[in-house]
Amino acid sequence: MPLLSLWKSDPETVDKFTIQQIVSFAGDGRLTDESECSSELRSYLSGIKTEKIAKYIDFCLSEQFDKSGSILQDLVNELGRRLDYVAENGLYSGRKNAIGNDGLCLSPENHAIVIEVKTTDAYRIPLDVIATYRSKLISAEKIDEKSSILIVVGRQDTGELEAQVRGSRHAWDIRLISVEALIKLVNIKENSMEAETGRKIRSVLVPVEYTRVDSLVDVVFAAASDAQEVESAIKPESSFKNKSIETQSMVVSNSNDIQSVRESIVSAFEYKMKSSLIRKSRAMYWSADHSTRLVCAVSKRYDSGEAYWYAFHPAWRAFLEEGKLGVFVLGCLDLKRSFALPIEMLVDVLPSLNVTERQDSMYWHVKLDFNNLGEVCLNVPKASPINLESYSLILQ
Repeated sequence: MPLLSLWKSDPETVDKFTIQQIVSFAGDGRLTDESECSSELRSYLSGIKTEKIAKYIDFCLSEQFDKSGSILQDLVNELGRRLDYVAENGLYSGRKNAIGNDGLCLSPENHAIVIEVKTTDAYRIPLDVIATYRSKLISAEKIDEKSSILIVVGRQDTGELEAQVRGSRHAWDIRLISVEALIKLVNIKENSMEAETGRKIRSVLVPVEYTRVDSLVDVVFAAASDAQEVESAIKPESSFKNKSIETQSMVVSNSNDIQSVRESIVSAFEYKMKSSLIRKSRAMYWSADHSTRLVCAVSKRYDSGEAYWYAFHPAWRAFLEEGKLGVFVLGCLDLKRSFALPIEMLVDVLPSLNVTERQDSMYWHVKLDFNNLGEVCLNVPKASPINLESYSLILQ
């Protein structure tokens, strides 16, 4: 059975496979350029969680098997996509009259990065050859002079390679990063609430006065790990008494509780839609082809005023409207269900919601409460409440 069909019909079995076994089920199992095996493998990688990507990378680096280097190349290019680059896969093996770069990433800021993937630095890397790839891509007008080279290596001890880069005439065009640090960058972005974080992360990979950026990545990673998530930056305004009959006490939230509920919500949505989602940021998810999009906000239970309160940001609205299916899901820490609102429905309601406007930002207040029957309703200050029971998404 082809890989994608097996994954769709029995994802739990596929989840237990090593990446070597994954490749054997893709197409005819022969990983070559422009093969069905390559196409299926790349489609599969685009739809799995980043932690699975990291697991496969570890296997490629710790086990010796045929095509491990080619597989690592595809895994690294997929990490590029998780950083919002438009990534083009390179060739697995050299071909006459073809440019031999392992990948090509174009950032939203229009900076192109030529990717070279190495499992080890045991041998000297021909930097002139890699630089030629960039020159040929410029000549072919695929990129311009506003571009650079990133060498991604599979090991941490890269002292000799760093010295080689620093001592070459290409020192200001080439940068170096370990695959472990690249995974950390993706994790930072996926756990961030701010779109600006992605831009800052991508800037780390652009040539500056450093040859290797791992030390910068470690600093950012440590800072991000210590950050506390705050879903409700402002205590919601009280407009009427809480009539909850589902629970009697306010739930005290923390980042672990919030993320656990969010993951349950995403899993329930995936099950309902028969589709896999990958994380774009802490609250934003999308399908591999970006057609299905989900934003998930989670609120604790308040002891007065509205039962649940959320901020809805313009960036979230734009993200959801750019997909074929966009859904804003409201999670509740103390309930075993959430409420999936289609973006079209929410946009119609936005003019009737309260707004907080600041000098450099704004957001809409989305408030939920219970009616006299114990049903969850969207509180619309400038109109009648909207019963949300038909939008319920039961958590697994």
